[in-house]
Amino acid sequence: MASPPAPTPPPAIPEQNCRYCEVQYWDQRYRNAADSAPYEWFGDFSAFRALLEPELRPEDRILVLGCGNSALSYELFLGGFPDVTSVDYSSVVVAAMQTRYAHVPSLRWETMDVRALDFPSGSFDVVLEKGTLDALLAGEQDPWNVSSEGVHTVDQVLSEVSRVLVHGGRFISLTSAAPHFRMRHYAQVRYSWSLRHATYGSGFHFHLYIMQKGRELTVAQLAIGTQILSPTRPSIAPCFLQDSDHEDFLHAIQL
Repeated sequence: MASPPAPTPPPAIPEQNCRYCEVQYWDQRYRNAADSAPYEWFGDFSAFRALLEPELRPEDRILVLGCGNSALSYELFLGGFPDVTSVDYSSVVVAAMQTRYAHVPSLRWETMDVRALDFPSGSFDVVLEKGTLDALLAGEQDPWNVSSEGVHTVDQVLSEVSRVLVHGGRFISLTSAAPHFRMRHYAQVRYSWSLRHATYGSGFHFHLYIMQKGRELTVAQLAIGTQILSPTRPSIAPCFLQDSDHEDFLHAIQL
C-alpha cells in the first residue's frame, strides 16, 4: 500500500513583520509554490462566497491584487467568472501560478506592483484584494497611529484601484482589519466611491468591505475619513487576533 503524501510544510515566517513588505521575502517564500498547496489568507473561497458572489456578474473583468499562491482566481473561474487577471510583485509566484493554471487560458497572471498598476484607466469592473493591504501595513508599530509612510502606501494602492475601475465598478477588500482601523483609509472622497461593510467566519470574524465607484460616502463615513490625519487611541488595549492563521503579524496587529 502506498504511503500517504507528506503534508505541505507551513510557510516560513519572517523574523520581523516589516519583511512582509519586501519582495525578496515573498520570492523566497514562494520558491516552491508550483508544487505546494495554496495558502489562503483569511479563509478560502467557501468562507466568503455567499457575500462575494452577489457582487459579481459573469461578464465582469476582475483584477485580483497580490494574488500570491491563493486559489481564489481559479475558484472564481470555476464559479462562473472566467475573466480574471491576477497580479503580484513576486515574479517567482507569478511564474508558479502561470504553470499551475496553464490549462485555463482565460486566467492571466502578471508581475506588477499594486502601488503602480500597469493598466489603462477603467480597465476592470471588479478589483479584489485579500490580505494584500494587511501585508503592506504589517510593519506598523501602532495600529492606532499609522505612520505617514503607511498612510501613503495605502493611498497609492487605493488611488490605483479607483483609477482602473470603471464607473459603477466595485472594489472588494477582505481583511482582518476591523472598521475602526480600516474604514478611515477607505472613506476618502478622492476615491469617488461608496462604502459597505460585512463580516464572515465563525468564531473570529474577518471583514469584507465593498466600495462602488460613482457613488458617495455618507456624512458619517466622511467624518471617519478625517481621522486618518488625527487618529485616536483606545481607552483600553485592543484584543489581538486568535484564529487558525498562524502568521505572526496577524496575532500582533489589527490594521
